[in-house]
Amino acid sequence: MSQFPTRRLRRLRRTPALREMLAQVRLSMQDVIAPLFVREGKGVRQEIAAMPGQFQFSVDTALKTVKAWADKGVAAVLLFGIPDTKDATGSQAWSPKAAVQRLAGAIKKALPEMIVITDLCLCEYTSHGHCGVLKARPGGSKDVDNDATLALLGRTAVSHARAGADIVAPSAMMDGQVAAIRDALDEAGFEDTAIMSYAVKFASSLYGPFRDAAESAPAFGDRRSYQMDYRTIDQAMMEADADADEGADILMVKPAGAYLDVIADVRGASDLPLAAYQVSGEYSMIKAAAAAGWIDERAAALETLTAIKRAGADLIITYFAEALTDWL
Repeated sequence: MSQFPTRRLRRLRRTPALREMLAQVRLSMQDVIAPLFVREGKGVRQEIAAMPGQFQFSVDTALKTVKAWADKGVAAVLLFGIPDTKDATGSQAWSPKAAVQRLAGAIKKALPEMIVITDLCLCEYTSHGHCGVLKARPGGSKDVDNDATLALLGRTAVSHARAGADIVAPSAMMDGQVAAIRDALDEAGFEDTAIMSYAVKFASSLYGPFRDAAESAPAFGDRRSYQMDYRTIDQAMMEADADADEGADILMVKPAGAYLDVIADVRGASDLPLAAYQVSGEYSMIKAAAAAGWIDERAAALETLTAIKRAGADLIITYFAEALTDWL
């Protein structure tokens, strides 16, 4: 700097109080959404081996957990369901007796101010582990039938809204899913139920721990025919624009940490609220490195989450949500 020694930027970094006063990006618990895995049964609180500190719960233990989180400052939860039985169409996804629906209703009854968001996909519920119903292709291969899946996603969305969900979050990456879900919700009288669309969801290597947690790994092949290729970034804006045009209330980019540039691009192009998902692999890598003594867990979590906020996300879905109630 030509103005040195008159200008010394270190003056403004000298004390914690100065650094805090001048911080331009701040995390708040109001920005944070806590994921939660709920399955059938009673008294279940089973730790997920690939995600230390995260659990599969039954409805009763999940409700106790959400109440404890609420007392600590968590304002929103994102529910993922794990059924006891699966079939080719994922029919348990829209059952009013399924764990997600029962938990959503229990939370809204006990904690009316808690924002309940439900993940809207069929992969946890189908026997084949794909995000929709299958159709045969020439040569004997199978792929997800986009248009046949839309009606099932709409049916599931209505069941979630009827149970008490404030927001449904479609993650299947079917073309036209937001419009189909919006139509289904409106026709059923749920005009006020919002849609947080997984608009920009990449086919990522970072979902592995989640697939263990949700028991949703595909039985064959992968999801690259419907989730986005991380090398084809122009499609991110096309996906975001399409979902916004179809009626999404909130957009999402997933994963977050490896896609900060995409978060920034979507933020610059859209006025809709923007969420980003710090996914299971991002969480588990930090936990594993911290357990080995290679990094400081709190510092790494806060740094990466702040980067997501700095890139432009308004909301962050993170498995560090409960820890953040203490760290913040």
